[in-house]
Amino acid sequence: MTTRPRFSPRTDNPSTVLILGARGRLGLAATRAFAQAGWQVLAQVRPGAQGATLPAIPGVWWMPVAVEDTAALATQAQGAQVVVHALNPAYTHKAWREQAPALMEAAIAITRQLRATLMLPGNVYNFGEGMPPVLREDSPQAATGFKGRMRVQLEQRLQAATQGGDLCAVVLRAGDFFGSGTGSWLDQAIAKDLPRGRITWPGPLDVATPWAYLPDLARSFVRVAQERDRLAAFESLHFAGHHVTAQQWLHSFTAIAAEQGWLPETGGLRLGQLPWPLLRVVGLVAPTFAALADMRYLWRTPHRLDNTRLRALIGDEPHTPFDQAVRQALVDVGLVQSQMPRAALA
Repeated sequence: MTTRPRFSPRTDNPSTVLILGARGRLGLAATRAFAQAGWQVLAQVRPGAQGATLPAIPGVWWMPVAVEDTAALATQAQGAQVVVHALNPAYTHKAWREQAPALMEAAIAITRQLRATLMLPGNVYNFGEGMPPVLREDSPQAATGFKGRMRVQLEQRLQAATQGGDLCAVVLRAGDFFGSGTGSWLDQAIAKDLPRGRITWPGPLDVATPWAYLPDLARSFVRVAQERDRLAAFESLHFAGHHVTAQQWLHSFTAIAAEQGWLPETGGLRLGQLPWPLLRVVGLVAPTFAALADMRYLWRTPHRLDNTRLRALIGDEPHTPFDQAVRQALVDVGLVQSQMPRAALA
C-alpha cells in the first residue's frame, strides 16, 4: 500500500484518475481496472481507512481524505483528468435523501476544480415500472420509485453542471451488479444458501434482465475514459452486460453445486421465492427492507440495455463468459474456493 499527502504526477504517463469511494465494490473494481490499464490511480477513502484494509496495488495511491473537503481533495488530486463517482449512500430512502445530493455536489466541485471529466455509474431505476423492453439512452425516464426519481434528479443536476464549460460528464448505465465482493443480491439473498442446496430467486424464472459483472463494467469505465475526447460535454451510455434469466443462473449454480457436493439427493437445487409481502411488512420498521421492496418490479419486467452507442465508442464490451463470471463472483464472496493457482491471484 502507498499513501501520500500529495500526489505528483509522473511525466512519462499523463493518464491519472481520481476514484471517489475507492473502497466500495465498484470503486475497488475501478481502481484495479484503471491501474491494470496503466493509469495512475488516486484512490479516495474515508479518513482512518488505512493499514491492512487497503490492498497494495501497483500504481495506486490511497488518499484518506473526506470527500466533503473538496478543496483539500482537489489540491491533492492535481493532475487527474478523470474522476469516477463511486460513492454510494446506505440503501435506505432516508440515507439517499440526505446524502446522495451532497455527494453529487462534492463530486462536481472536485471535478470542476480539476477541470476533468466526471464518470457516474447509472442504473435502470430511472425508467420506472412502465419501462420498455429495450432501454436506449433516449428512452423516456419515467421513474416511479423514490430511488428512481432521485437518480433522475442527480443525473439532471450533473448534466446542468456541464453547461458552464469547466466540467464534462458521462453516465455509464448498467444492470444489477455482481462480482468483486459482498453486498449484492447474489450473496445477500440469491445464493447465500447455495452450500445447503438452495437458491432464492426474487422473481419469475423466465424473465430476462441485465446483470453487470463488475470487473467487466470497470474495464468499460477505463475504455470510455480513454475515448473521452470523442464525447460531448454530457453523455449517457449503456452497458449491456449479461442479459439472462433465472434459468441461466440456475444452470451455473447447479454445475458449481455438483462440483462442491452441495446438490440434494433429488439431484436438483431447491428453489425458493423471495417473500416480497414479508419484506414490505418488515420494511415498516426496517427501512432497508422497504427500499428493497420498492424494486420488486425490476424482477418481473423484462428489459435489457442497448449498448449500440457504447460499442461505437469503445468496440465490443469487456465480456467475461457468464459461467466463469458466476464462479468468480462466488469465489469473491467466499462461497467457493478459487481454482486458479495462488500465483495467478497475486
